[in-house]
Amino acid sequence: MAKHKRVWNQSIFNKYISEGRGQGSGAAYKPWIHIQDFPSLGMVSRVSGATTGRTHHLMSNLELALFYLLDWSDDVMDIREQYPLVDLSQAIEIAENANIRYPYDPKSGFPYVLTSDFYIDTNQGLMVMSVKPSAELGKSRVREKLEVERRYWSIRGVQWSIMIENEINRTKANNIEWLAQAKDLTIFGLSKEMLELCCEYFLESYYSLSAPIAALFKAVESTFALVAGMGLNIYKHLVYWKRIAFNASEKIDFADFCFSPPHSLSGA
Repeated sequence: MAKHKRVWNQSIFNKYISEGRGQGSGAAYKPWIHIQDFPSLGMVSRVSGATTGRTHHLMSNLELALFYLLDWSDDVMDIREQYPLVDLSQAIEIAENANIRYPYDPKSGFPYVLTSDFYIDTNQGLMVMSVKPSAELGKSRVREKLEVERRYWSIRGVQWSIMIENEINRTKANNIEWLAQAKDLTIFGLSKEMLELCCEYFLESYYSLSAPIAALFKAVESTFALVAGMGLNIYKHLVYWKRIAFNASEKIDFADFCFSPPHSLSGA
């Protein structure tokens, strides 16, 4: 949900609507909140998504971890973060009916727009997810806002859930984040044509050789005159785009990259 550190009023609301915030889907979606709107929030991130092909605005480390899991999932077709409960009259009515004080800006008196952390389009239908540290759920005001959110989506027939830190597979999220560092190898100076040649060579060798994978890293670097470390990056790139099988839920033993055959790293 939104955290407000400045005046909020009708003019800013209208501006957000005219900018298309909270509207669109896929690459065209614009989140209601951008990280630059509230520069003092702390651990915020801008991350490029594979599912949508756009930059996502994430307001906490928990949101970031959950985003990586969603972005990696084959069941997820679209991810819209910081999704607004933009029907203010209905959100206010829900709060009043539940005897919950709806939040208003103390200076302007204009109602804030609550947001859900993730509005997700999946193969099973639409889902909305909010993520909170478990300690936050002990605060009555947090629970009240979450209840408004839950009822808002229930009226729309959209499944809503709340997740806390121990429900997020951090090992898997960390692994995906590590792989995502090599999502786009053109930033290292490789042309798309050279990248595909390197990937084809790597894949052919990976599935036909029994040499340690570290030797394959060096072989692709030598064959294509790449700088040291690019062999590992090519491997991460191929795994990230699921051209090499990989069990992201298992903790990575980096010793495997030096001493084990490449197939020992892959999994269901």
